[in-house]
Amino acid sequence: MNTKTIQDFFNQHKAIFFVVNLFFIIVLLKLFQVIAYPEANFGEALTANNIKFMLVGMDDSLGGLALTFYVAFIAIISSFVIGSLLGIARYSNVKIFRYPAIIYIELFRALPLIMVIFWVFFAVPIVGNAIFDTKISVSALTSAIIAFTLFESAYIAEIVRAGLKSISQGQFEAAKTLGMNSFQTFTLIILPQAYRRMIPAIVSQFVSLFKDTSLVMIIGLFDLLSMVHLASNDSHLLGMDVEGYVFVTFIYLLFCYCMSKYSAILEDRFNTGHK
Repeated sequence: MNTKTIQDFFNQHKAIFFVVNLFFIIVLLKLFQVIAYPEANFGEALTANNIKFMLVGMDDSLGGLALTFYVAFIAIISSFVIGSLLGIARYSNVKIFRYPAIIYIELFRALPLIMVIFWVFFAVPIVGNAIFDTKISVSALTSAIIAFTLFESAYIAEIVRAGLKSISQGQFEAAKTLGMNSFQTFTLIILPQAYRRMIPAIVSQFVSLFKDTSLVMIIGLFDLLSMVHLASNDSHLLGMDVEGYVFVTFIYLLFCYCMSKYSAILEDRFNTGHK
């Protein structure tokens, strides 16, 4: 069986391909554990109580994987919408839209994400009090979502702008020949083609966002990774040290891999004309 035959088989049986890759990830993690930490005992460490603690957090507050998903999901949706508008504005020739978009994009792309999270959490109440003379109180969770949205929107905007610029002028001329106006040309011809080309870059950015949610620990939130820190020092959750980090590594690998594969499937469907 040659390489092309194997590739064709997995292209036709994506579920099998996913299972094979998942098995490969588990084997790699097990090899790492055997070589680097042979005394690990996953049976004692990954109890139902410990796993629940890492997945949903404590009883009185949202945390763990649930918090990671919550922040990532809302930030992905909102940054996609805002980033698309910013990217279109920067691509536009209308100066009143283009220049503010450029300032926003360049500003947030020049800042580290951890600084954006920090300043949204601490500076928004201060600025609100100074400018509007009102006591604005923003929760840590809301601050994290706002910070991720502001930061990711700048990168999505650049992806959208690059995608729009990749469309040849011949598409505009063809649409004009068909009698379409500028709005129809942009929304019905240019934008759909551009988004198809953006899929890998946008999904890659969202994968980074999903992983970067671990930075919320600096403002007192406890995401998936933070829960391992807590569990390793909690007297009621014994044995959660390296085993917990291996478990978290597997979770990150699994979900990031799923997002990447779904991106590839979407791209194939768009390229072949399937819906």
